[in-house]
Amino acid sequence: MVAYKSKAVERIRLPGRDERERALEEAGYNVFALAADDVYIDLLTDSGTGAMSDEQWAALHRGDESYAGSPSFERLESAVADVMGFPYVIPAHQGRGAENVLYGSILSEGDVVPNNTHFDTTRAHVANQGAEAVDCPIEGAHDLSAAESFKGNFSVERAREAVSEVGAENVPLVISTITNNSTAGQPVSIENTRRVRAFADEIDATFVIDACRFAENAFFVREREDEYAEMSVADIAREQLEYADAVVMSGKKDGLANTGGFVATRDEALFERCKSRAILYEGFPTYGGMAGRDIEAMAVGLREAVTDAYIEDRIEQVRTLGSMLEEADIPTYTPVGGHAVYLDAGSFYPHLDSSEFPGQVLVCELYREGGVRGVELGSFAFPDSDRPELVRLAIPRRTYHQEHFEHVLETVKRAYENRDTVDGLRLATEPEIPELRHFTAELEPVSR
Repeated sequence: MVAYKSKAVERIRLPGRDERERALEEAGYNVFALAADDVYIDLLTDSGTGAMSDEQWAALHRGDESYAGSPSFERLESAVADVMGFPYVIPAHQGRGAENVLYGSILSEGDVVPNNTHFDTTRAHVANQGAEAVDCPIEGAHDLSAAESFKGNFSVERAREAVSEVGAENVPLVISTITNNSTAGQPVSIENTRRVRAFADEIDATFVIDACRFAENAFFVREREDEYAEMSVADIAREQLEYADAVVMSGKKDGLANTGGFVATRDEALFERCKSRAILYEGFPTYGGMAGRDIEAMAVGLREAVTDAYIEDRIEQVRTLGSMLEEADIPTYTPVGGHAVYLDAGSFYPHLDSSEFPGQVLVCELYREGGVRGVELGSFAFPDSDRPELVRLAIPRRTYHQEHFEHVLETVKRAYENRDTVDGLRLATEPEIPELRHFTAELEPVSR
């Protein structure tokens, strides 16, 4: 069932192939450096790129820009308490600002942090505190066609191995990311969340849920975990988050906003520590680097995200693109997750070694063939890892329609048909922080 109609439109343009070739070369074969005007269908990220609802646009006009004590913050505080169950909230300008506030308040040099799978900024923030990020995906998480319902789950067994090597006193924090972005947007079950909660208690660690796609995760729980089949997405989301001591949130995903984020907790002592750090890095704790109008939009978006009409439409859009690609025999990660379709770049280019970045090659070919921008999540984004070579096509919320997906399909098909003629890439320049190299590094074609 269609849940929306359009009230505003934006004209888009497909540059000619020669223009695309030139833009790609000038960008150093890194699509982050492309001008947005040169992109036709932008699937780089679903973070802050969606369309806001009429209720959110109306809320912008209520925005109060007071430095301290803004009623806009009070409405965000109320939304977080009602939707997520946390009484203490500290806003931040976006998710990575919230990560800096929370992880900088907990971690010290030499600490170890287990996570079902760290995403890029999370890993970088852990490393920035002198700590070590340890991924604990379940067996089969990197099997692109395994039929497991919750491939995003946290492996407590792997985490225990990490703890046994360093000692529980060096593991102050355990994180579960829902949905698991680095494992193709796969969901995490509530049963697994209970196990992680028990594990955190066992080693006396703070349990944090990275909740930026908590509503999408709750949809999959209702669909795949029998205990929750008759519950609303709102109630499921609230229960899953109750197991955490704190959440870190990018409001640019399931906050349905264009900017913003927050840390939320029920631990008053942790709240006080985070408040001090937030003042240093983000701003006073009732605005945290956000304009009051954006706080208002996020407060409304949180409530909208857990409505059945919204979440069913959201997941159906992602599944539509996934089904179109599968029917065309395009190699993808299955089952399709919550916010994106992931292409199996390793199957596109088996003739390319991981050192030639097959995922980044596919990203460039998608732009070259049809002006479609995706993002690589393989050996380029995650150096020294054993993850599969994936390309994420992240779908902005409430933005694109069937005709856009048909263009994406034709673009991917052309790239697949030409797969045997494509050469690899190598690094030309690289930033100092390897965890973030895919944002700014430049590449060049490998000459054969």
